[in-house]
Formats: sequence, structure tokens, C-alpha cells
Amino acid sequence: MRRKADLPQKTCASCGRPFTWRKKWERVWDEVRYCSKRCAGEARKARRSAAP
Repeated sequence: MRRKADLPQKTCASCGRPFTWRKKWERVWDEVRYCSKRCAGEARKARRSAAP
């Protein structure tokens, strides 16, 4: 068993907060960019409004 402090961390591309590895991200950890569905949705919304 690992301690939470020993788990890998990333910084959210949307809000800039650090987040730690989760079991459900085990196979796709390299592709995870956002800490939550909310941040992913906000980033998608911002991209849509910026497009012409």
C-alpha cells in the first residue's frame, strides 16, 4: 500500500491546482490533463468560444 504523499502528481491545465494519481486513471495517466470533469468542461467551453 502506498501513502498518498508517495503518489505521482500533475498540475491541472485549466485551474492550475495540483492533483494526484487515481486508480481509475491507472491506464491513461499520461493522457490526463484536468483534475475534474468540471475543469475539462470549462476548458472545452473556452476553446469553443475562442474559435471563430
